[in-house]
Amino acid sequence: MKNVITSVMPDSIAEEVGIEENDILLSVNGEKIVDIIDYRFLTNDEEIVLEIQKPNGEVWDYEIEKEYGEELGLEFGGGIMDKAKRCSNKCMFCFIDQNPRGMRESLYFKDDDSRLSFLQGNFVTLTNMKEEDIDRIIRYRISPINISVHTTNPELRVKMLGNRFAGTVYNRIKRLAEAGIEMHCQIVLIPEVNNGEELKRTITELYELYPAVANIAVVPIGVTKYRDGLVQVKTFTNETARKELEMVMEFQKRFMKEINDPFVRFSDEFYLVAGIDVPEESFYNGYEQIEDGIGMIRCFREAINYTAQDLNKNIKGTLKVYGDTKIHDCVSVTEGGAIHNSQKGTLSIEDSEIWNCEALEEGGAIFSKDADSSCVIYSGKIHNNKSGESAGAVFSGYGATLVIGRSTSGPEIFENTSGGSGGGVRCNGGTGSDAGGITTFIRGTITNNTSGKHGGGIACGEAGENGQSKLYMSDTTVSNNTCTESGGGIWTPNNIQGTGTEYAIIQNSRITWLLLLTFISL
Repeated sequence: MKNVITSVMPDSIAEEVGIEENDILLSVNGEKIVDIIDYRFLTNDEEIVLEIQKPNGEVWDYEIEKEYGEELGLEFGGGIMDKAKRCSNKCMFCFIDQNPRGMRESLYFKDDDSRLSFLQGNFVTLTNMKEEDIDRIIRYRISPINISVHTTNPELRVKMLGNRFAGTVYNRIKRLAEAGIEMHCQIVLIPEVNNGEELKRTITELYELYPAVANIAVVPIGVTKYRDGLVQVKTFTNETARKELEMVMEFQKRFMKEINDPFVRFSDEFYLVAGIDVPEESFYNGYEQIEDGIGMIRCFREAINYTAQDLNKNIKGTLKVYGDTKIHDCVSVTEGGAIHNSQKGTLSIEDSEIWNCEALEEGGAIFSKDADSSCVIYSGKIHNNKSGESAGAVFSGYGATLVIGRSTSGPEIFENTSGGSGGGVRCNGGTGSDAGGITTFIRGTITNNTSGKHGGGIACGEAGENGQSKLYMSDTTVSNNTCTESGGGIWTPNNIQGTGTEYAIIQNSRITWLLLLTFISL
């Protein structure tokens, strides 16, 4: 049954007077409630009488005194209390008719309901409405209303909408304008159908009804490959889009002089197709047509400009990769085949897998750099990645901190390849005065990795003038790794140091199988 109350807001007027869920609203001030528009209009008054039917069939009257426009706190099923009116048009540009099969049912419903225009901003064609519906809009002052016009030429509109009643739209718009109803109009533009001279006519006739017709939005027809059985249409090209824009610019110049507003605006797609930059922010008048795709690019640009100056450059970003995340088959032409972490970033990886990634320079899977940046790899698998230079799997340096594993678990880093040092891991790396870092291996396995220089499993870098290089390792297995020069398992440089001291600590770890473990000046 309609008008069933599905919810009563806490601390509301309705709750205070005793109205409950599953009650049925019959009338307000003696007038029957058809839908949500009736309800909203009739309950605005300061003194109202609600006729409520209880679940047991009893009918109660509730006399309520309140502030004008104050909400009662009632919610109803279906949003509008009634079924939305289905569109009876067969528009040659209908996007719903171009949907693929197999999606949820609601995506195939075509509404044409003035109530949804008022409540949700939906566009209506006015072709599915009776005169009493127009009377109701005027009586209840349903405003603003969004109208799909497309053309004011009656014969052409009948053809475009596939509805013999579609030609009355301009007369209905005039009637609404005379009643003071504000309207926002939309035109879906189709090449060789309603563009050119027809568009001029439509703009001219709608402008005659300004300010009741507040503005016009012009959007291009959109097509999909699912147009079987539909009329064949053309789309806009660079040349035709530019031609329409240039033609309407003359109207816009005139309107700016007369009403200080362009009145008619094209969606961003036209500018993109035409290769013309979008207008400045002032052109869009507060982006009142943005839901038609008008001004979205400019709005985005200005949002960046307005907020960039307020960015905290010292803020530290965080990236968490966890929950069985899979990252694979990625390529970087510089560093970090899968992930690049820098500038005070915090990267944590847990129970995830990274494989078949490649960096042409350093860090086949991960590249982490800069002081105050950190990378923590708690667990997971990093394998079969490669780099053109150092670090087949993981690079950390230039002051960054690297932690591999934790007390209860550690990652598996295996079968990675580097063209330079560090088949698996290149830590405390970099060049220049900021080279170095702090690396801690708590738990994990570094196996079957290959480097084209030093450190088949792990290659540790040396500290630069302004840095430090510390290496801690415990409860870690380094095995079956190979290199072409020094340190089949682990390689450390001449200058590995902490603050004022040389620093490399390895304990409770296994380094096995045909490895050359090289420590230089340890």
